[in-house]
Amino acid sequence: MKFIPSQLVYFFQDRRAQRNLNSLIRFILFLCFFIVIYSVLFHVLMEMEGQHFSWITGFYWTLTVMSTLGFGDITFTSDLGKLFSLCVLMSGIVFLLVMLPFTFIQFFYAPFLEAQTKSRAARELPEETSDHLIIIGSDQVALSLASRVRQFNYKYCILVNEVNHALDLVDQGFNAVVGESDNPETFKLLRTDKAAMVVLLSDDMKNTNAAFTIREVAPDVPVVANADSEESVDILELAGSSHVFQFMDMLGEMLARRTLGTGARSNVIGSINKLNIAEAQAVDTLLVGRTVKDSGLRSATGMNIVGLWEQGQLISARPDTVITSKMAMILAGSEEQLKAYDDFVGEAPPMEAPVLILGGGRVGQSAAKVLKQRGIDYKIVEKNPKLIRDDGHYILGSASDIDVLKEAGIDSAPSVFVTTHTDDLNIYLTIYCRRLRPDIQVLSRATFDRNISVLHKAGADLVMSYATLTANTIINLLSPGKVMTLTEGLNIFRVEVGPALAGKTLMESNIRDETGCNIIAVSRGDEMEINPDPTLPLNKGASLLVIGGAEDERRFLDKYQA
Repeated sequence: MKFIPSQLVYFFQDRRAQRNLNSLIRFILFLCFFIVIYSVLFHVLMEMEGQHFSWITGFYWTLTVMSTLGFGDITFTSDLGKLFSLCVLMSGIVFLLVMLPFTFIQFFYAPFLEAQTKSRAARELPEETSDHLIIIGSDQVALSLASRVRQFNYKYCILVNEVNHALDLVDQGFNAVVGESDNPETFKLLRTDKAAMVVLLSDDMKNTNAAFTIREVAPDVPVVANADSEESVDILELAGSSHVFQFMDMLGEMLARRTLGTGARSNVIGSINKLNIAEAQAVDTLLVGRTVKDSGLRSATGMNIVGLWEQGQLISARPDTVITSKMAMILAGSEEQLKAYDDFVGEAPPMEAPVLILGGGRVGQSAAKVLKQRGIDYKIVEKNPKLIRDDGHYILGSASDIDVLKEAGIDSAPSVFVTTHTDDLNIYLTIYCRRLRPDIQVLSRATFDRNISVLHKAGADLVMSYATLTANTIINLLSPGKVMTLTEGLNIFRVEVGPALAGKTLMESNIRDETGCNIIAVSRGDEMEINPDPTLPLNKGASLLVIGGAEDERRFLDKYQA
C-alpha cells in the first residue's frame, strides 16, 4: 500500500494517462447529463399521472432503473410512463453495464496497472549511491558481468532503454535502471560522477556516443569500452574511454596460448605480484602415470602442483593422485621455477601437422594470428567465402563435412579450435571431432554459461567464453588480481581473511571438504607463502589465493565472504 501514492504520481505525470483520464471524465459528465434529463422527465410524467415525489426520489428511481435493479417500489401507471421506463432501462444497460465498465477499464484501470508495473523499473539511483559499477548493455556478457560483480559484493546497475526489458531483468534478480545512454540527465540520475567505473558493452557507435556523453557529467570516472573493430579503438579513446578492449580478439588469443606444441611446456596465464600461475598439459611428459608425490616435481623445481583439471572437473592434487595424459596441471611459482619445470619435463615435441581452426570469424582469426606469431602452422575451415583470406591457410566448406575436415588435416592435427558463434554448432563439432580423433586436443568457445558443462561432456579439453573473459577483465580493473580464469569454470580468486576464518588454521576451517576449493597461497603483508602450512592460523586482513570451480567459488564466497 505504501507504494500506491508514488504509482499514482507516476500515473498522472504520463501524458497518455492524462488524455485517457480526460476521456473518462467526459464520458462520466455525459452520463450525468442523461441521469439529470431522465430525473426531470420522471417528475414531469409523474406529475401528469398525479404522483408527487422529491428530486432525490427522482434520481433514486433513475439510477435503480438504469442499473436494472428495479426495486418496483416506484412505478408508472400510464403507457407513456412505462414506455419511458423501458427507454431508461435500455439506455442504462448500454451506458452503465456496457460502456462505463469498458471505458473505466480502458481509460483508467488498465493504464493504472501499466503505470504500476512501470513504476517498478527505477529511473535513478539513490542520491547517496557511490563506488558502484554502471553497465551499459544487456546481452549475455552484461548479465554475466553483473552476476560476477554481485558475487564479490560490488554495487552495480544495468542501464537499458526499455521499461519492459528492465522489468524482465528485475524479475531475474538484476538491478536494472531505465534511461537513454545518450542523455546526460540519465548519467546524472545514475550518480555517475561518484561511480567506481562505467562499462560500455553495446556496439561501437553506441559506445562512442555514451562515452562522449558521460564525459559531460563525470570527467574523471573510469570508462571501459568494448570495440568490435580495430578502427573503433582510437575513436573510443578520443570519445573519452579510459580503457578499450577487443574482447573477441582476446578470447582467440587466450585459446591459442593453450594449444599443445608451442615449445614451452608451461604457459603462464596470469600473475599476482611475483607469483606466476601457469598451466601445463601432462600429455607427452614423464609425469603421466605417476602420483603427485612420486612425480619428483617438488625436488626438481621447488614448487608443487596446486590443482589438476580434467575436462571440466577440478581434481585435488593429493599425494596419491595419479596424473593422466588428459589432465592439465596448475602450477604456482616464480619465473625461475617455471623455467626449471620446462627443463625437468623436456621440450615439447615439434608439431608435424597444422592446428585446425573451425570457424574463420574474429575469434578464429585472432587465434590464427597468435599461432602465426609463434611459428605454428594452422588451417581454418570456413564456409563463408567472404572470410577467406588466402588459399594457403583457409579451407572453404562446412566443418560438419568429413571430407572438408580430412582435407584440412583432422587425421593428423594435434589440436582443434571450435570457434563458431553458436553453442549448438560448437557442441556438435566437439562431439564430431572427439569421435574422429579421440586423442586430439579440443579447445572450444562457449557463449552461454549453461553450455559449458555440456561442451566438457561432449569432449572439449578446455572451454573459454567471451562473457567470462569480459567479466573477469572488468573485475581485475576494479580490484587488480581479484580473479583469474584458468579455463571456463575454473578460477583462481583472491579474498581477504574475514571473521569467519580469522584465527583458524586451514585444517580447522575444512575449506576443501565444505566448498571444494583449495588454498594455494597466503599473503601476509609483502610476503606470500605458496602451499601454506595447514597448521598455522590465518590472520584477519591476510589475503588468500583460492582455486576452485565455478560452483565451488560460489559456495566459498557465500560461506566466508557473505
